[in-house]
Amino acid sequence: MIRSKFVLRLSRSLPLGLLVVALFSGSLVVAAQSSSARDLAVATPSEVGMSAEGIEKVKAEMHGMVDRGELAGVVTMVARHGKIVLFDNYGYQDVEANVPMEKDTIVRIFSMTKPIAGVALMTLFEEGKFQLSDPVEQYIPELKNLKVAKEDGPDGMPILEEPDHKMTIRELVSHTGGLTYGIFSRSQTDLLYQKANILDRDQTLKEFVTKLGKLPLRQQPGTLWHYSVSVDVQGYLIEVLSGKTFDQYLKEKIFQPLGMKDTSFWVEESKAGRLSKAYTTTRDGELVAQPFGAYLTKPGFFSGGGGLTGTAMDYMRFAQMVLNGGELDGVRIIKPETVKMMHTNQLPDGMEEISPMISTPGNKFGIDFSLVENPQLPADHPLAKGEFWWYGAAGTWFGINPIQDTVVVGMIQSQGGSAARDARFNSKRLAYEAILDPAKN
Repeated sequence: MIRSKFVLRLSRSLPLGLLVVALFSGSLVVAAQSSSARDLAVATPSEVGMSAEGIEKVKAEMHGMVDRGELAGVVTMVARHGKIVLFDNYGYQDVEANVPMEKDTIVRIFSMTKPIAGVALMTLFEEGKFQLSDPVEQYIPELKNLKVAKEDGPDGMPILEEPDHKMTIRELVSHTGGLTYGIFSRSQTDLLYQKANILDRDQTLKEFVTKLGKLPLRQQPGTLWHYSVSVDVQGYLIEVLSGKTFDQYLKEKIFQPLGMKDTSFWVEESKAGRLSKAYTTTRDGELVAQPFGAYLTKPGFFSGGGGLTGTAMDYMRFAQMVLNGGELDGVRIIKPETVKMMHTNQLPDGMEEISPMISTPGNKFGIDFSLVENPQLPADHPLAKGEFWWYGAAGTWFGINPIQDTVVVGMIQSQGGSAARDARFNSKRLAYEAILDPAKN
């Protein structure tokens, strides 16, 4: 139960109402278990070399954040050696209506869409449809003749120069192609992205890349890791290469094979009651609901960068498939060597780590995954070395660690403030602390 103090405070302010586990550092790590044993069945912590007390600490920390009013609700999952040792739901998906957060509550995963899009793209790589060194414009002519913003110019228009080279797909999948989001930095190019409403939910992916092709690159390709609309471009690239719409390709190649039955770009009417409200935390520490009704209707824009909704179990199935080397329950999505490529650093030579703009020191970047190379406190536990991960704008998070053979998934709907960051940091740190037999990094 939620502590009575928290409920009373809320009531006063609310209205009524196998075989391959992973490949790392060039070596193959082979699981002792068979593929069928890595099926996300429930196990006790001791069965997978974890402390029951330690797992309870993960649970208690997440409950405490809800009890203190920092989060409305949370679903937390921890798996090791392909077995689930924690699957916990707590709090509310709708505080005002007193609707509990359930294990199958649907949430907006936002940027956790990116690794899914990346895996989808790499299935086409395996078919020989492209090479990472290929210019993006080879497949997307709308992006031909892109210029680069050299410096600020008059009337809000930057002075342009030619790119040193054409943006490659490797740069596209590693956020080093010169694109931006328009909201994580301040430049004339960012302002042009904003004026263009670059991520308009009503546009198609083709309309998006057409619009993007008329805007300058923020910086020269290959010179800077800069968080961007790159994965939305990947979504259109998938359409071009496959001849199918992006949403249909994901459904056929990933969601249906993996049994991700609740993951989609919109929530169907029959499931609308399971969609969590999103909350923001005010300066006074109060949770205030934020409207996100658009996710109840089919969008025109299938955003590979942040458009999906789903459940904790759906994402755990995706993450475990990745940790298993591209396979789950006897269904192979991608090859082990492709998984290795995805969590191998793809940054250009001389780029030591990804930009500190999203507070990830010690990280490099693969294909749509951030890679923990040098764990940094307070974000990381020392055992986090080798983890690949990402998170979503509404606070969702995951971490996949092939060295410790673990997956942590957390689902919340919290925007703004430090709660989401704290939940992500603390849940993963405590999960690592619960490991009794850590492998050597």
